[in-house]
Amino acid sequence: MIAHFAGGYGAATLSMKRDPLSIKQSGSEFPLILGRDVSGIIMECGLDVKYFREGDEVWAAIPPWKQGSLAEFVVVSGNEVSHKPKSLSHTEAAAIPYVATTAWSALVNTGGLSKDNCANKRILILGGSGGVGTFAIQLLKAWGAHVTVTCSQNAERFVRGLGVDHVVNYTAGPVEEPLSALEKFNLILDNVGGDTERWALNLLKPWSGAKYVTLVTPFLQNTDMLGIADGMMQTAATVATKALKHLVKGVHYRWGFFAPSGPALDEIRDMVDAGQIRPVVEETFNFSQVPQAFEKLEKGHARGKIVVQISKAGDEL
Repeated sequence: MIAHFAGGYGAATLSMKRDPLSIKQSGSEFPLILGRDVSGIIMECGLDVKYFREGDEVWAAIPPWKQGSLAEFVVVSGNEVSHKPKSLSHTEAAAIPYVATTAWSALVNTGGLSKDNCANKRILILGGSGGVGTFAIQLLKAWGAHVTVTCSQNAERFVRGLGVDHVVNYTAGPVEEPLSALEKFNLILDNVGGDTERWALNLLKPWSGAKYVTLVTPFLQNTDMLGIADGMMQTAATVATKALKHLVKGVHYRWGFFAPSGPALDEIRDMVDAGQIRPVVEETFNFSQVPQAFEKLEKGHARGKIVVQISKAGDEL
């Protein structure tokens, strides 16, 4: 996603939420700093901040409408920050917040899942070897769910190592047939998009409260193409039409979105320190290698996250 933002994706909507004072002073919202995850040490706190102090080791997921973490210093709100897991280095911790809060928003806020109701539920993750997928697998397994994922043959051993119960290899051919042969699911998390909606909702248990949650939505694309007002109207009409279409078939259609949340990271921190979730870092770059890091991102098919180390002092993103 960060590579898409670098190309201007979502500019119409995100620029509205960016700090108007900084734009007024410079005459432009640029330079726009990328990077969504941060793990580091608090240098200064605002007067209203009650739960943190200078010197605390923290981590956070920075909203895309704020200046990002590819910088020596980062400014975030108190409700977006959490104390870093004690069991992780900053490099390891920086691989978790953005994908964790995205998955948490989709599965918990939108999907209605929790540690108290997840046991024995059947969950399908479409695209399970990326950052969101690898976090979602670990979260759901910690909560007792039965997890099926789609991924390439090369990633099968990797996702099984995260605890997956069943893997469907999409490089062997269309996945609809092998998935249709399985028992129906209680929830589907779609990281793939495309034509998956055409067949994926048929894999849910009808009239059981089952939900299809997709993270691939046309919201930002609509506002980029049509403007804010028309884009939002088009988006609302699309989601309402799809939700109604599938509701009459007994399943719930939902869109999932990233939501920054310090309290969610508090719960995730406890799970990390309990050994239930581990960071998945594919490769670490230093700050001078940021162009190479972006090149790797643009190639896709990453196993987990790519981390950039800003300084030798240990502040990473």
